[in-house]
Amino acid sequence: MNPKIWLSSPHMSGNEQFYIHEAFASNWVAPLGPNVSGFEMDLQSYLNEDRNVAALSSGTAALHLSLILLGVGTGDEVICQSKTFSASANPIVYQGATPVFVDSEKETWNMCPLQLEIAIKDRISKGKHPKAIVAVHLYGMPYKVDEINKIAATYNIPVIEDSAEALGSQYKGQKCGTFGDFSILSFNGNKIITTSGGGALVTRTASNKQKAIFLATQARDDAPHYQHSHIGYNYRMSNIVAGIGRGQMTILDSHIENRRANYDFYAKAFSNFEQISLLQEPEGHFSNRWLSCILLDSKTTREGLRLALEKENIESRPLWKPMHQQPIFKDAPSYINGVSDELFEKGLCLPSGSNLTDNERNRILDVINSYF
Repeated sequence: MNPKIWLSSPHMSGNEQFYIHEAFASNWVAPLGPNVSGFEMDLQSYLNEDRNVAALSSGTAALHLSLILLGVGTGDEVICQSKTFSASANPIVYQGATPVFVDSEKETWNMCPLQLEIAIKDRISKGKHPKAIVAVHLYGMPYKVDEINKIAATYNIPVIEDSAEALGSQYKGQKCGTFGDFSILSFNGNKIITTSGGGALVTRTASNKQKAIFLATQARDDAPHYQHSHIGYNYRMSNIVAGIGRGQMTILDSHIENRRANYDFYAKAFSNFEQISLLQEPEGHFSNRWLSCILLDSKTTREGLRLALEKENIESRPLWKPMHQQPIFKDAPSYINGVSDELFEKGLCLPSGSNLTDNERNRILDVINSYF
């Protein structure tokens, strides 16, 4: 059997070992140290919008701390994009709050501004003013930032920008990860860059960064003994893991180029396929193309193609199952227009790693050509 082609595998630069070795040599192996602060500075410099970054154990941890810092608690409601991975919604439940799911629009596959305003007005009419909006840049494609943020400002609702899949993406020339009151990044093993596991919280103020770090390090009060006035969490990134991140930052831009090249390859290859369409970049949107996704003409075609690829040891995956379809969230309020349901039925993520070779791309294309 041919070697496995993964959907999105880690892609090391070779520079990571320097920082990891430095951590061991200096005995900085705890959740603090020069790599942690260095990685935070690297990210702040890359985002280039006077933001503050706290390196954490995961993107989920970053989202959880965002909700805590916004005062979300038991009985509150938080609006969340339905078309996303469950980590966008789970921290809402951690806080005892209720997620309110909003469907997508067809241009970017992200939160629909029309449905968002319908949801806000309806929740307010029921006596529930949403405490936050979790908006996601799905598969690296920026959501409609101007429209979403304008609605949020109109109703005085803070935005948590889920940029887990969108490091390096831009909206009107500004980097994703800088548009929210709080923004989150992920460095999971399948992301555009990886620290094996890890994430970051992006804040607008240094004070909020410090509050996040305080909570992420078990909320230890300033005392010679262990004293705690707040519930804390073990959410800080280790110096070793941050060293991987520092090495990965040196090749972030080339990773984005490679992933966009994958998309261009697929777009050219499928240009004459009536059964296949791809997600285009609307004006002002620049996607890192974390994953290249296609829409097929039916669920039957989608599943047939996925199984044909699987048979040849090529990993592909249906688009995220919407949160309003998930058993755990079946009772949550939702404002649905049918877009995310159709995307789930007909959508497929194709191998998109920045380390895909020409031979691997051609193997994928051969299977697809053969299937059709």
